[in-house]
This record gives sequence, structure tokens and C-alpha cells, in this order.
Amino acid sequence: FQASDVARRSAIYKLYGSANEVHERHRHRYEVNPEIVSELEAKGMQFVGRDAETGERMEILELDNHPYFVGVQYHPEYLTRPLNPSPPFLGLLLAASGQLDAYLKGEELADDAETKLKM
Repeated sequence: FQASDVARRSAIYKLYGSANEVHERHRHRYEVNPEIVSELEAKGMQFVGRDAETGERMEILELDNHPYFVGVQYHPEYLTRPLNPSPPFLGLLLAASGQLDAYLKGEELADDAETKLKM
């Protein structure tokens, strides 16, 4: 993750337990032109994770003012298990059930399906 206030406030950073680094299998197909990163960030696309080697390859992004819009340049599905989803998938499930904010604040989550569906 980037050593910035924006990255430290990001949902995905918190979902990874405030870890400084994420070790996932990189997807070598797409890249973001480093020359336009500042322009994209000015419009609300925050690159909160970059490669550790050069800092030029964008690995994780979030959109400002969106309940949960996270994009990653790696394969979180490789570490996901049915009862242990990887952080990007866990965040999606929590956001879809209306529980992401409570989870990130460390609050107790609903434990019955009826309450979860109402959230």
C-alpha cells in the first residue's frame, strides 16, 4: 500500500488488516500509464496500492464517494475459500449486505439471515 493518508483510509487497506504489503499473484495483462495517474486521482480514482519494486505499477484502486468500488491487478480468487474469502471478496459481500462500514469500524455484525437481508 502507498504510504499516504488516502491509502490508510481506504476500505481495502482496512480489509487487509492494515498490512503494509499484500502478497498476491500479479496479473500481467493490463497497466496504467504512470503519466496520467495524477489526472485520474484528481477525478476520484485513488491508486492505494502500487508495486513495491518501482512504485510505478498500479496494483489496487478505489473510487472516491462509492460504497465499494475496488479494482485489483492480481488474482484474489486464488486465495479465496468458501468460508474464508480474500479481502476484496469479503469487502464486496459486506458492502452488498450493508455491513461494510460496521465491519471496518470493528462493530458486531448481524448473525442471522433475516437481519442481514434488511441491512
